[in-house]
Amino acid sequence: MASINEVCKGIVDNVDDAMAAGVVDLSSGLLLGVHHNVPYFTQSYLDAVAAAAVDMFRGRGISGVEKRLSESRGQEVKNSMEEIQMTTPKTLHFMSVIPGKPNALVVLITGKKTNLGMGWAGLRGAIGELTPLCP
Repeated sequence: MASINEVCKGIVDNVDDAMAAGVVDLSSGLLLGVHHNVPYFTQSYLDAVAAAAVDMFRGRGISGVEKRLSESRGQEVKNSMEEIQMTTPKTLHFMSVIPGKPNALVVLITGKKTNLGMGWAGLRGAIGELTPLCP
């Protein structure tokens, strides 16, 4: 069985213009595994990206919205964010919670030359390999 780092390497190798892929524990913010080909992606940079991803999926803003939805609907809404795609001037970010693993998030960062469909296909295609490796 491959390691999380090896699966992340496979994602980067198989998606055109991919820079990095990693898996983040949404409960602790720790990187469970990562692979990148960018020299300036230091450990502190990667930790900051992981913390930002946790905030997008489990942060106070999202928790506040989920609390209001729970009150409006009369049933608990929690951990409702499943996927997010965002762009920066030079990059695309694809993020998905691993189904059945609500605290495991896989992130793919690519350059803007990446086809959106291929980015999502590369990320989602690796989820089956990541599922048994994540807590």
